[in-house]
Amino acid sequence: MMGMSLQSVFAPAAVLYQAGKPLVIEEVEVRPPQAGEVRVRMKAAGVCHSDLHVMTGDLRMPEPIILGHEGAGIVEDVGPGVTTVQPGDHVIPIWRASCGRCEYCMGGKPALCDMGTAMRFTGLMPDGETRFRNAKGDSIRHYAGVSTFASLSTMPEAAVVPIPKDFPFYKAALIGCGVITGVGAAVYAAQVKPGSTVAVWGCGGIGLNIIQGARRMGARRVIAVDTLAQKEAKARQLGATDFVDSSQTDAVEAVKALTDGKGADYTFEAIGLPKPIEQAFDATRKGGTCVIAGISRGDARAAINVNQLVYAEKTLKGTLYGSARPRVDLLNLIAMHEAGDLMLDELLTRTWPLTEINEAYDALKNGELARGLIVW
Repeated sequence: MMGMSLQSVFAPAAVLYQAGKPLVIEEVEVRPPQAGEVRVRMKAAGVCHSDLHVMTGDLRMPEPIILGHEGAGIVEDVGPGVTTVQPGDHVIPIWRASCGRCEYCMGGKPALCDMGTAMRFTGLMPDGETRFRNAKGDSIRHYAGVSTFASLSTMPEAAVVPIPKDFPFYKAALIGCGVITGVGAAVYAAQVKPGSTVAVWGCGGIGLNIIQGARRMGARRVIAVDTLAQKEAKARQLGATDFVDSSQTDAVEAVKALTDGKGADYTFEAIGLPKPIEQAFDATRKGGTCVIAGISRGDARAAINVNQLVYAEKTLKGTLYGSARPRVDLLNLIAMHEAGDLMLDELLTRTWPLTEINEAYDALKNGELARGLIVW
């Protein structure tokens, strides 16, 4: 059997041993892929707030764990029964792998598949084991089934999408989470209509892509809202028509003033905090839709005026992975970029080697990034 002949390999990784402490860069044992699994040599990985939530302890995960859920790389080994990829293929990891058979998968909502959900919360492969060990021989958990902060990572075959070999890894990594989540929120979750008005709370990696997704759908006015004034230039570059500095003014009143006092047809929250969620809902016009895309603390609660759901017929909904079908839509996004319909280079602020990953997250916390990447 192919899987029996493969060996463990040692490779550098960034390991979280304790929330609130820096990531530890060390050599880890990466065990070979088992049946239905692949081992991927990472080439780029995204510096994303979702991982930061685990690092700070806002989202609890079993430790130790190798974080990273956004990336791109090359298939190095495949286990028995793998048919969709082979060694040498370039791939984007999917951070919510799906079985392809359950009611969620068959209903066009693969990000809600129980297979991916279980891997996200347990940090284990579908067989209940891990494929990482440290020098002491202790098991290290996986994050979102893919752990892209490992130079070499074993993951399910269902967690990789093959992409054209001439598509740059850094662009592929950007598409893998931030772009598909943000653009998808506008295109699939909200289904923004041409000529409509949109307001987006948060101009980080997700929010900027909601902005460009809304403009691509034909929104006539896209209002970017952020507490950091330096976010305005990038927001406008990605398609915002207006910018509200919510540290200086009442964001709800500002959005209403820009929409003839009515509020926006579609509002989005891409931060994951109760106050901007409440503001986005309050700034939604009668009959409008408020979409929550930001990841919050596990115990976060937001106060919503329930009467507005009834008397104003507002819709409040969430979106995971942009409500997209990653196996199809990642390739669609590549085609859109190559056709000139999707900005990618404009999103990338800077890159770091794996050894400087803690510095990369300091930059993210300080609001310095549209998107940052770890590159090998």
